[in-house]
Amino acid sequence: MRKTALRAALFLVSTAFFVPAPLPYVAGYDISAYASDIKITVNKVPITSLDISHRVAFLKLQRKKGNLNSVATEEMIDEALKRAEMRRVGIKIPDKAVDDAFANFAKGNKMKTAQLEQILNKSGVTAQHFKEYIRIQIGWGQTVGSRFRATSKTSEQDAVRKMMEQGGAKPSATEYLLQQVIFVVPAAKRGQIMGQRKKEATAMRARFSGCESTRQFATGLKDVTVRELGRFLAPELPPEWADMIKKTQVGGATGIRETEKGVEFIGICRAKEVSDDKAAAMTLQSGADGDKGAQELDKKYVQELRDKASIIRR
Repeated sequence: MRKTALRAALFLVSTAFFVPAPLPYVAGYDISAYASDIKITVNKVPITSLDISHRVAFLKLQRKKGNLNSVATEEMIDEALKRAEMRRVGIKIPDKAVDDAFANFAKGNKMKTAQLEQILNKSGVTAQHFKEYIRIQIGWGQTVGSRFRATSKTSEQDAVRKMMEQGGAKPSATEYLLQQVIFVVPAAKRGQIMGQRKKEATAMRARFSGCESTRQFATGLKDVTVRELGRFLAPELPPEWADMIKKTQVGGATGIRETEKGVEFIGICRAKEVSDDKAAAMTLQSGADGDKGAQELDKKYVQELRDKASIIRR
């Protein structure tokens, strides 16, 4: 029963994102030492028969049909390209984010992480392979999203025209004025002081009563940074903060989050509804048309990477 439930859940995970999955490239991999296992090189990065076998096992858990070895091979090529592109544009998903997603997945399937790891390892997928699958999904989604925003053709005039076609209703968006508070935690001390910093951040957040007094509260606190983030329309909010910001009242602060910098929360200085042409364009781009456009861009993006790549099959 446990394995059946996992199969169904994996299928849902695979369809919840429009980007496929990855296997890790280990720095210092000695190609000559494993030449007999190497099936493909993508821009000199090796993909081995073991990599492909993990993916075949993963496809079986998702109940995929057809020539799974061929499907797995093509997915691994795409993932090698995506991983390199993420590195090129500077997108890095921290291990903490991956581990949290893995734990949430286990919890959603009513099992402990150790149980999920055991099932994945026994099935031939391995927990590490699934975690790298999660990492690429998150990172590639950010990569495509960034490019989509940069290359979107929807101008303010186009937005107005579309609104007129929809009966003249001009959509509005909430504009937020935000402030960021960071309790800095050096990477070398995360294990030692993270708990204490969370307590300090929680205490300051409880006292938060508007952005005007934040710097005063921060005075005397060690390694606390207050940043004025400026204005953001709702569709522009960072995905990891968007829900928390939208649920927080003006003058209040979001819950705390552990990040690469340390422990953070966001203060909501002001919020108002705006309906200018920029807001209209952003609202339209974030709707169904935007989702469809991002999916089309994803396919085009991967094909561009393939066209430029050196892919050698052995």
